[in-house]
Amino acid sequence: MMREVRAVAAPGRNAPGARLPAWFALAFLLLASATFLAAAGQARAATYKWVDENGVVHYTDKMPPEAVDKASVELNKQGIPVKKTEKTLTPEQRRANEQEAERQREVARAKEELARRDRALVSSYTNEAEIDLARNRSLQTINNVILSSQGFSEQLSKRRVEVEAKKVESQGKPVAAVLDRELESIDGELARQADLIAQKKRETVVITAKYDADKQRWRELVAAKAAAKSAPTATGPAVPPVAGAAKK
Repeated sequence: MMREVRAVAAPGRNAPGARLPAWFALAFLLLASATFLAAAGQARAATYKWVDENGVVHYTDKMPPEAVDKASVELNKQGIPVKKTEKTLTPEQRRANEQEAERQREVARAKEELARRDRALVSSYTNEAEIDLARNRSLQTINNVILSSQGFSEQLSKRRVEVEAKKVESQGKPVAAVLDRELESIDGELARQADLIAQKKRETVVITAKYDADKQRWRELVAAKAAAKSAPTATGPAVPPVAGAAKK
């Protein structure tokens, strides 16, 4: 709201209380406004807090050129932080930060996967006998493949003996070349069956170890759940939660 500016008239000239010329009042208001803005600017002047390479803390009204790439905190007149500027990182530091962030993400993913497996394990079995039953079923499936492959290999071996005998009888005859090709085919199939049997035996070891680990982990989860239920609610030591138990 614009205020009137009055001045006392000189004796013998204008009457007391007479108004000043409009241009003089306007100039006075402009001068007052400039003074107010300057004072407000000083009141809002910021202070910067930063640390040099020797660990010494500095407070300055502006950042010196040699410190512009350092971390700093801008404080208002009351000393309250209003803006934080991070330190400028070198390419090597940025790469190191990115690698650490990726490592943290990997750790988080591994924890989440463990929690998911724990939830599935607890929901899949109600006792250890069910785990043993599942293991035996998996092993039986693999064992059936092994027995089938072994039976086929025995048949191939018998056929090979027969072909070898025919080859001896057919020395010098055109049919000998056909028998050679059959022997080559039998040998290739015997090799494939041997590889299959070896693979399934390796799977047997892996499956057995998996279910043994599942049984041990299931015991741990059940024990932790029982301990959590029996622990006092108001007092007493806290029981570490089972991984992923809080998630539904």
